[in-house]
Amino acid sequence: MKKFNLVSFSLLASIVFFSGYSQVPSLGTRGKYYTVEYSPSGKWGELQIPVTYTLWVPAGAKTIRGVIVHQHGAGILASEQGASAATDLHWQALAKKWDCALLGTSYHASTDATDKTPGGSELWFDPRHGSDQVFQNTLAKFAKQTNHPEMTKVPWVFWGHSGGGIWSDVMSCLHPERVAAIWLRSGSATSFLNRPAFPQPVISKAVYLIPIMGNAGIKEQGKGAYDGTLAKFHEYRAKGAPFGFAPDPRTGHECGDSRYLAIPFLDACMALRLPDKNSTNQTLKPININEGWFGSLKDGKAVPTKEFTGDPTDAVWLPNQKVARCWEEYIKTGEVSDDTPPSSPTNVLLSDKGEVGTQITWDAEADFESGIRSFIILRNGKELAQVAKTPYGEYGRPLFQSMSYGDTPRPDMPKSRMIYVDNSSINGLTQKYCVISVNGVGLKSEPSKIMKKK
Repeated sequence: MKKFNLVSFSLLASIVFFSGYSQVPSLGTRGKYYTVEYSPSGKWGELQIPVTYTLWVPAGAKTIRGVIVHQHGAGILASEQGASAATDLHWQALAKKWDCALLGTSYHASTDATDKTPGGSELWFDPRHGSDQVFQNTLAKFAKQTNHPEMTKVPWVFWGHSGGGIWSDVMSCLHPERVAAIWLRSGSATSFLNRPAFPQPVISKAVYLIPIMGNAGIKEQGKGAYDGTLAKFHEYRAKGAPFGFAPDPRTGHECGDSRYLAIPFLDACMALRLPDKNSTNQTLKPININEGWFGSLKDGKAVPTKEFTGDPTDAVWLPNQKVARCWEEYIKTGEVSDDTPPSSPTNVLLSDKGEVGTQITWDAEADFESGIRSFIILRNGKELAQVAKTPYGEYGRPLFQSMSYGDTPRPDMPKSRMIYVDNSSINGLTQKYCVISVNGVGLKSEPSKIMKKK
């Protein structure tokens, strides 16, 4: 079998990719990683693009309630960046809250073509060419490997960028009964209306029950990614579907800070849709659109649906007041504010590294509203250092896990391990160390408990 090299990502200590599946080393106490690789088929109608799937399962989840799929876009670079999606601490926080698995994919396109030519991404982002079946087969493998047989039956939550949005859109039409909610960033099947070779999926009444948010950058207006997503919004709202649209005022095709609206939106939809915990009935709960909120794209204001006086077919559907307020802010500024500090780091440990110094390690949960920007190390009550003091933020808010073009941790940024070596303190086990989390907007947590000796 031909081997495919991925850009390595430092958050995982070591991963060996091979045909089949394996358990990947866990990171701290947060959960475990697993991988499955698929070799391309030479048969038409079967997937002709190789793909690596990485799954994260939160620690302590006795029963998996759903699978959150973070699906990258078309092209070679998007495939490489998609490899780190399951390691994202912020998306893991959403998955953990709902006892869901987080699935990141890396479809190894060999060209940047967006058609069905050899190595082109349409071979995977149109699931009717085999990626649907491979996706489901992979979930069955993960179900066996993780000892979570329910994974083959639980609902799916899709986040898709560009070609990943097309994949998510078509998958929702093929399996509407399985899809709890969708976030479409700059991509939908409607973006390809002008391509006769790309047949539009059949939309049943069940599809109009799925809560969806379309999201695209203002700078890409006039292109299929924006116009197609907006057209999808109008098409579905005309049918009374719970569909919203959130234009990003700062970006083009890149994802920017869209996650700060996407995560609360999907969180609210999961609260409304997921079957009850430990229930054997996996039927998704219906949306009562009259209990949500409607936003106006004309004035950027949102009100409860019963108070909306405009044309409801032009109204942006929003699941609750909290998301409505986030939407109002996002479409004006391109970001969402946060006034709550993060939780303190946990599982902090010291180890003596001899002449090298004292090693400090810890775990931390991502702040649900704004993620993690950096960490502050205290020694004997005084600030010693900052980990990721000047985090990189080319495509959005600076974060501890610097973001790529496609809303995944950048694989080439070695800033994801929660570790610091105090080389100014030999035999530092006699010192008192603490760690503080700093969230995405700069708010600080309370110091951690005094570290324990390893």
